[in-house]
Amino acid sequence: MPNLALYLLATLIWGSTWLAITFQYGVTAASASVAYRFLLAGLLILLWCIAKRERLRLSRREWAGVAGQGSLMFGISYMLVYEAELHIASGLMAVLNSSMVVFNLLGMRLVFGKAVDGKSLLGAGLGVLGIVLVFWPELNTVHGSSAWLGILCGLGAALLASAGNIVAQHNRHLGTPLLPSIGYGMVIGGSLALLYTLLSGQSLAFDTRPAYLASLLYLAVFGSVLAFAAYLTLLGRIGAGRAGYVAVVVPIIALLLSGWFEGFVWQVHTVLGIACAVAGNIIMLADLGNWGRRLGLVSSSR
Repeated sequence: MPNLALYLLATLIWGSTWLAITFQYGVTAASASVAYRFLLAGLLILLWCIAKRERLRLSRREWAGVAGQGSLMFGISYMLVYEAELHIASGLMAVLNSSMVVFNLLGMRLVFGKAVDGKSLLGAGLGVLGIVLVFWPELNTVHGSSAWLGILCGLGAALLASAGNIVAQHNRHLGTPLLPSIGYGMVIGGSLALLYTLLSGQSLAFDTRPAYLASLLYLAVFGSVLAFAAYLTLLGRIGAGRAGYVAVVVPIIALLLSGWFEGFVWQVHTVLGIACAVAGNIIMLADLGNWGRRLGLVSSSR
């Protein structure tokens, strides 16, 4: 699949998961919902791998990388996201999540020695600025210890997700098979969320409402299996720094859906913010002097 198609698939699906997550709150504990989502998604991927006869046996080194990726990307970071949205608005969580772009660039520099060029910094800066402008009213409503706890959880989620991106990049360098690593990682992350739920004394009660079941299936199949497979394939091709820019585009998609389903009212700062994010997107993902094969998203060889 071309890189552009992978990028669009990940952004469009994850842009819609912000709405789907809101149907997860209520009867089932947030960490239990994370567990059910990723255990189901991981098992589906592993069943697919068995059917396709993918290599499922991993070396000790590969298992270590998969365990790290699963714990960070599918376990702890998502538990923090669900916790954050109990204290702050989802739009503010989107702002905090966009900081993953900067964390990815810094992580690639520290771990792999990849230079952070001016184009990447400008693109990331414009993207984060755009998201801040879009959600400026929500940023102005942050008051009290509960809101600041939500902010800390949100930033922690972005930082740990970025660390998971770096580990995933390392796993790709090791040659760890992609789909089995995602499947095992999701089972590990889901199991970690399940263990946390039990140790914290929370109930494992399962919500049987149609809305919860439908959102769980959507988040597991589309938001986890398809979106992560597309994103991690893209990450292996263009690197965590540039692939991580998905985190800036996703809130814009979420905003468009919010306007359609929730009556979001567009303001001047909204338009300016989207313009900044789009400009940053073009700068981050494209070599402006050579459109086409060198875009970073378009690949004639794959």
